[in-house]
Amino acid sequence: MSWDLLNSWSKESRAPEEKDDMTIEVRKHTLKFHRPATTSRDTLLQRDAWYFILRGEEPQIFGIGECAPIFGLSLETPAALEKAIAQVVSCKKLNEVPQDLLRQFPSIRFALEVAQLDLENGGTRTIFPNHSSKPIPINGLIWMNDKETMMREAAEKIKAGFKCIKLKIGGIDFEQEVDILKGIREQFGAEELEIRLDANGSFSPDNALERLETLSAFHIHSIEQPLKAGQWEALAEIVAKSPIPIALDEELIPVTDSKVKMELLDQVRPHYIILKPTLHGGIVGCDEWIALAEARQIRWWATSALESNIGLNAIAQWVSSYQITLPQGLGTGQLYVNNIPSPLKSGSGYFWWDQTLDWDLNIVVR
Repeated sequence: MSWDLLNSWSKESRAPEEKDDMTIEVRKHTLKFHRPATTSRDTLLQRDAWYFILRGEEPQIFGIGECAPIFGLSLETPAALEKAIAQVVSCKKLNEVPQDLLRQFPSIRFALEVAQLDLENGGTRTIFPNHSSKPIPINGLIWMNDKETMMREAAEKIKAGFKCIKLKIGGIDFEQEVDILKGIREQFGAEELEIRLDANGSFSPDNALERLETLSAFHIHSIEQPLKAGQWEALAEIVAKSPIPIALDEELIPVTDSKVKMELLDQVRPHYIILKPTLHGGIVGCDEWIALAEARQIRWWATSALESNIGLNAIAQWVSSYQITLPQGLGTGQLYVNNIPSPLKSGSGYFWWDQTLDWDLNIVVR
């Protein structure tokens, strides 16, 4: 293997044998949201995805993987990514792609990992043949918006059967967000509905503990990233004192060295980590985070990062190859008006594969 096993944490079953004659193609596709997707950072109306297509001895059989970083959150920039993609295409063959490039561009690494695994498994979009086909429990995501819209969307998710919802906070007035949680809890107790929060780094070291104390009245399962990344000492103090379990997400993005990963987990001691292969070093990088976290009794779940159905399918199969016990943060594939038709389905708080449906890749494969 020249690129798949960059460190010892990759599972052997996830390391297909590379063929020298694998050729690379890349197709770009602009995904358009049904409605604006707002976080504490910005509002997205559309996003670009690059599909890496690998072909072997039989060109009609191909593997496909998705490269779709979230600029402003990923360490990758648009200009650097375009340059790196051009470099990958110029390599022509998979075994010519530099390892340094894969370390620096996790979205490219994820795309190539998935495309290689797909091709090795016959180009059937089966990335992990031994993954569980059982429905995967997922949380329902409530995007940042005005109070009335967030309340309505929360009610819709609960009516649709979700037993766990996640609200992004930090985008409107904190008191309004407290009112939203109060309204939800007046109708649904903690035994009926699990609530996760994602602060996206919107708290400060000065107000975080006070806000966490206020939020704890609503029996919150966990809160992601209360502080902006890079404040380990302040974050460690908050984790130690918080009445709500703390999960790390953005904090993990710039940490790629194994030793530094261990230092982060040992110093901050989060209750959970949340993993996105597109942002956190591809599949092999996330496998490493899981091994390090589990060795420290830190729990985890995975989240998709606004990928289309190609990336979502791979993440779901990867997740279900583990023994999962927590609801996962998998998208439903309904974000985009021009997503890729697939067998992926969701409903009543679960994600699954409908075996009666097929893939239609005509949008990106010619």
